[in-house]
Amino acid sequence: MAGGFGDRGGALSRFQAEDDLEEDQVLDHRQAGPTVLRMLVGAELRRLREAGGISRADAGYRIRASDTKISRLELGRTGFKPRDVQDLLTLYGVTGDAERETLLTMARQASVPGWWHAYNDVTPPSFESYIGLEQGAAVIRTWDPLCVPELLQTEDYARALVRGLHRGVSEHEIERRVRLRMERARILVDPGTVRLWAVLDESALRRRVGGEAIMRAQMEHLIEVGRRANVTIQVLPFSRGEHGAMGGPMAIMRPPATKLSDVVCLPQLVGVIFPDKQADLDRYYAVMNALVVDAESVARTTAMIQGIRDEF
Repeated sequence: MAGGFGDRGGALSRFQAEDDLEEDQVLDHRQAGPTVLRMLVGAELRRLREAGGISRADAGYRIRASDTKISRLELGRTGFKPRDVQDLLTLYGVTGDAERETLLTMARQASVPGWWHAYNDVTPPSFESYIGLEQGAAVIRTWDPLCVPELLQTEDYARALVRGLHRGVSEHEIERRVRLRMERARILVDPGTVRLWAVLDESALRRRVGGEAIMRAQMEHLIEVGRRANVTIQVLPFSRGEHGAMGGPMAIMRPPATKLSDVVCLPQLVGVIFPDKQADLDRYYAVMNALVVDAESVARTTAMIQGIRDEF
């Protein structure tokens, strides 16, 4: 698997190194997806508001909305109406035609649905935001205690898993969900590939999803994908005992722009939660770092997956 670290300390060093992107990294907004564009516009609106000493409540009053909506706009969690952006820029004292037009253009582009919107019949709104972050991310760090992460699933494994999670739905819907997962996974091989760091619990490898043949193929897929330079896979073995991430899966997305903060995502059964309190974010960062330290090294993970594969 990518990296070739001899010990868990080496893995942590690389993990932290990838956490520090270049200071002068610039994102061309014309190439960004709608979710990242919303975040960029929101971050700039927040900077302008704070620079002007204007409260969220006053900003909300200007566009006939609540301070909660201003918060959601600034976090990129909702789309922009051009009139609202115009009114906020006027309130913040932005009068230059060039700056106003750039932000308005970005706001309009952020309202154009991403390719995944075509699957909105099988995705709740919060999960559309999750996919948008994922598809535009520079770095994805993920932990899953129960299943192989969706970006690393084979088609047969995904189909068996979806069928178990969504019992009673039509075969058409099952295939739609599986196709969406396969399309999402293309970011691992397409130009401008994301850097993926996945930590799996041992139970995710041992739970028989779809039968022995499907599990063997899934283990082979993990070994193969893990050889890519942009993918690192580690396994947290049962022998490590209790740990800080026993509550459920999580992901930390890093957008491809240095002015944007990482986004913590907590996938749930029917959507995704995005915590935004700094104390909570710090806790998730610390837990993710600890997982990398406690999990097996990349080399030992490969051997472990090979051994589990041979058991099926």
